[in-house]
Amino acid sequence: MKQETILVIGANGQIGTALLPHLQRLYGWENVIASDLRAGENQQAIFERLDATDATMLASVVQRYRVTQIYHLAAILSAKGEADPLWAWNLNMQTLLNVLEVARLHQVKKVFVPSSIAAFGTQAPKYETPQSALLDPSTVYGISKVAAENWSVYYHKRYGLDVRSLRYPGVISYQSMPGGGTTDYAVAIYHEAVQGNRFECFLAADTLLPMIYMDDALRATLELMEAPEAAITVRTSYNLAGMSFTPAQVAASIQTYFPDFQVDYKPDFRQAIADSWPKTIDDSVARRDWGWKPRFDLPKMTKEMITHLTEKVI
Repeated sequence: MKQETILVIGANGQIGTALLPHLQRLYGWENVIASDLRAGENQQAIFERLDATDATMLASVVQRYRVTQIYHLAAILSAKGEADPLWAWNLNMQTLLNVLEVARLHQVKKVFVPSSIAAFGTQAPKYETPQSALLDPSTVYGISKVAAENWSVYYHKRYGLDVRSLRYPGVISYQSMPGGGTTDYAVAIYHEAVQGNRFECFLAADTLLPMIYMDDALRATLELMEAPEAAITVRTSYNLAGMSFTPAQVAASIQTYFPDFQVDYKPDFRQAIADSWPKTIDDSVARRDWGWKPRFDLPKMTKEMITHLTEKVI
């Protein structure tokens, strides 16, 4: 068992909910601290109520548990952030700066700060978007992610803080409900199909976007964090790819299990956000540096999603 103490900030979110049990198996249940504004339902973890905008509260938790690694997963996502941009910016940036500064002051060994494909904008190539593409995001969420990438580089260069990051595509999971992102249709569509409902999609049928199944996203996260420090050549954020598909393609995949499943396409303001993002991602640098390779394609993911969500309904 690895001798580390892990603090997960934003443990009730989509990634945090799924990541906790993996960290507990890797480091021991007693060495993983879940934190959020309130305890999650049926959460099986040591829990601390934590508002990460409060640096003093954060430092207290880090000191009390002698935290050696922080996974900072708290953020306001793309679509939700556009409803109140200044609030989203302030929350995303204040929590980030608190995490980096508390980690520096209290000798935290590693910090994980996720980024997103939302960091890309209209100037990046749409297909096989490279690691070094220009970042000109169109949302406050994307702007905050670019800033986070640059702050991570700064803290690494100036203070030697080992900050690591992934640019997540849309993450698909059965463990929790969507949290306000533009790719969330690809989670909600499975929930509606399993419940026998017709689905209203807020993106056009042919909107191609990069996605990743949660199992792959978690494995990538842990592989990155476990990689030797000397192997990490990217201190902004690594491109990460799983698969790319359209709403029509995921609907067709679901219809192999539920032939009568129907989708109505009614694009809203999120269509413009999706149109500004890449369609496929080049993650060759992650493959080279720490051996990344996805295991899930669309048919395999659909089978997993429907199996697990059907069990929940039953």
